[in-house]
Amino acid sequence: MLSGRPLDKPDPHNSDRPAELEDWLNAKVYHRLSMPIARALARTFVTPNMVSVAGALVVVIAGLVYVVFDSFAGAVCGLTLHMFWHVLDGADGDLARISGRASEFGELVDGLCDYVSHLALYLLLAWVLAGQIGPWGWVLMVGAGLARIPQTVFYETQRRQYQYWVYGKEWLRISTADEQRRGGAFGGIARFYLWVSRKLEAGGRSLDAAFARASEPQRETMRAALKARFCPLLRPLSLLSSNYRTIGIGLAMMLGSPLYYVFIELVGLSLLTAILMHRAANIIAQVEASAAR
Repeated sequence: MLSGRPLDKPDPHNSDRPAELEDWLNAKVYHRLSMPIARALARTFVTPNMVSVAGALVVVIAGLVYVVFDSFAGAVCGLTLHMFWHVLDGADGDLARISGRASEFGELVDGLCDYVSHLALYLLLAWVLAGQIGPWGWVLMVGAGLARIPQTVFYETQRRQYQYWVYGKEWLRISTADEQRRGGAFGGIARFYLWVSRKLEAGGRSLDAAFARASEPQRETMRAALKARFCPLLRPLSLLSSNYRTIGIGLAMMLGSPLYYVFIELVGLSLLTAILMHRAANIIAQVEASAAR
């Protein structure tokens, strides 16, 4: 783990999450609700993984509501349920930290629950769209789901790299070498996740190596440079988060068709990902070059 004092204090309402990584929905709504839930659950038998699974079920139920209640009111109800998933998604991490059960395995379970539940949601939306425009509905929605994978992994990778470099918070790329060598289910899934992440890390592993070679004063300089240069990137990066996808899906269903959301995902967010990947690579290269001098 990187040593040194954090450059900024986390938001006191949001556990140990750095304030600059929190968009307004997380900071003002979701995490303000998730922390009380986590504190209440810490006094029970409920584990963080149970909360992750419960959140996945809520996403699937939201999808079923979108399908069964094909109306504006049904769309509002589905959106409300989907937004509640964000509260649970924050509560599982808060509970893990409060109860001392944070682990790489829990991080992986959380990620798998998110991916599997949203796969089910996209299939349900594909069924709706196919009923509106025919077989192309399946093609377009599956394409949107596939586009979401690199967009989401890029978003998560940049945030986790940033937290590791600036605050010393370990993540799968740094802390699972032994697990990967042991093999097994955890090692295999972790390797797959990291393989996708490596394709989208924009030079992050090279900067990891630069941090490893650097002296502590050099690391402090690199942390300060990263914080100053990465912060302007974090606001547009948040548009790739699930927060805004949830709202986009809900609004599309209120308008009567998931087709509106498909174009946002396939065109708008894919283009944004490409632009931000280029910008992130430039920032990382600049910081690495300055450290070498």
